[in-house]
Parts: sequence; structure tokens; C-alpha cells
Amino acid sequence: MRVLSGIQPSGNLHIGNYFGMMKPMLDYHTKHETFIFIVNYHAMTSVSEAKTLREGTLAAALDFLALGLDPDRCVFWVQSDVPEVTELTWILSTITPMGLLERCHSYKDKIAKGLIPNHGLFAYPVLMAADILLYQANVVPVGKDQKQHVEVTRDIAIRFNNQFGETFVLPEPEICEDLAVIPGIDGKKMSKSYGNTIELFAGRSQLKKTVMRIVTDSTPVEAPKNPDTCNLFAIYRAFATPEEMERLEARYRAPGLRYSDVKKELLEKIWAYFEPFRKRREELAQNLDYVYEVLTKGTDKARAIASVTLDKVRRNVGLAYR
Repeated sequence: MRVLSGIQPSGNLHIGNYFGMMKPMLDYHTKHETFIFIVNYHAMTSVSEAKTLREGTLAAALDFLALGLDPDRCVFWVQSDVPEVTELTWILSTITPMGLLERCHSYKDKIAKGLIPNHGLFAYPVLMAADILLYQANVVPVGKDQKQHVEVTRDIAIRFNNQFGETFVLPEPEICEDLAVIPGIDGKKMSKSYGNTIELFAGRSQLKKTVMRIVTDSTPVEAPKNPDTCNLFAIYRAFATPEEMERLEARYRAPGLRYSDVKKELLEKIWAYFEPFRKRREELAQNLDYVYEVLTKGTDKARAIASVTLDKVRRNVGLAYR
């Protein structure tokens, strides 16, 4: 089974990225043929500064390697290092109906959030389809908000296969229902675009400031509190054992709990959880030649597969005329 997923380097990665995509893919790469990549072309829909994109791409690579990615057990690369994906994107765009893209809710959602409408944002699902189909992925783990894009990929692949002959594997979206849903510090979905994230590798003082800003209600200290509606409780769950959560819930339902105490405890848990990864990241940052070597080897492996797919596509559509 070939599993594929990518992550955008559009800002410092956060605990929502970790529990939602990075940790599951790190688990996959010990069991299945796994493709993990940094989607810097996609990031260009929201990042317009070259320095930010460049630094974010390298930072995402450092983060993944620090968190335990073994480059010998997966294919790990940067999207823009494989030029085959842009050619396939164009070819797929010529058979993709406008109506299919117009129905994508992600475009509408991003425009509603204030992103400037442009062709890249509108055609985002076609590039995503090329990412998936180029490597003939069987399974694409995604959140519920990305499921539609995988369905669009399947629609495009079916249309292509019907028109030009069997070419692409039809990928299946995998929605991990049991994944912890990590809210942001304001209670909305944790997202860089909302500015409500808890960064993976923030310094201790910055992490403390962020954790202490987690929004809670105004229930008095002497009153019981509802853990089911508490943003702080939901974030805490990602770092605690079931037994610890039972004890914390009992404290919530009894008088006397101070949210500030829970925040201090959460700070210690987050800091301790990422401590070994933090040390590894510092080591990697001092050895960038190794990181570049990893990405180069990953690119070579990715292109070896991508070129086979693209050659078949070119033959099937008639671009290969000799």
C-alpha cells in the first residue's frame, strides 16, 4: 500500500500539524510505502515573500527529521524539486471541468477569510491531484476539510482513464476519525492563518506566553467547570494519558480549579513532550549539509517514480510523438 501526504511550509509548524498529519505519517512510514513531501508550490497561494517561503521550506524539513522521520524508510522531498508535477498539472487542467473546481468549498472558504482570488488558489485541487496521481498513491490521509480534494482527484483520474486509457491508480481518502482534534488557543481550528497556534519548537518563554493566552470562560474559581466545552481541556488531552484526563476532569467538576494552574501544567507537558525532538532539531540545524543530502536523495527517488508516470501520460495523450 502506497500512502502519500504533504504539508505546507506557510509558517512555523504547530501541534495541530503534528497530531493531525505529521505523527500519523511518521507512524505510517514504519509500516507502509510512504511518500511525505513539503508542498511549497501550494504554499505560494498564501505566502508571497521569497524569504518566508525559503525559510519555511527548510524549517519544515528540519521539523520532520527532528520528529523521527527516517529518510531510508520513506520518500521525503520538496514539491518544487520535482518538475514533473507542474507538467502533469497542466495536462490534467485541460480535462478538468470548470464546474468541478467551482464546487470546491476550500476556494470559497479561503476567499471568505480574505485571501486574494487568483488562478493558483482556484486551481489548487488540480495541483493536488497531480501530486497524488504522479506517484500512483493508494491512500491519502486527510482531514475532513480536505476530503473533497481527494474526491476531485478521483474524478479527474476517472475522466483521464476513460478518455486516454488506464493510466492512474484511483486514490482513496482516509479520514482518521480517531485523531485528536486540536483547537487553537482561541477555540477555532488551529491554523496559521488564524494566528492561534502553539508552535512545535517555540522557545520556552514564547511557549509560556502562548499557553497562558489560551482562551477560557469566566467561571469563578469556586464554581465547578465544564470540561466538555473547555478549550484548554481539549488541548491538554493531546498530551495526557486517559488516567490523567480522568483526574483532570474530576478537578474540573469540583470547586476550586484555577485555569492558570492547568495552563502551567500544560506548559510543562508540552515542553517535556517535545524536549528530545528539540535537541535533535538543534543538532540538525548545525548540519544543514545532511538535510540537503536527505532532500536530494528523496528527490531522486520521487523523480524516478514520477518520470515513469509522466512518460505514460505523455504517450497516452499524444505528447510523445517520436
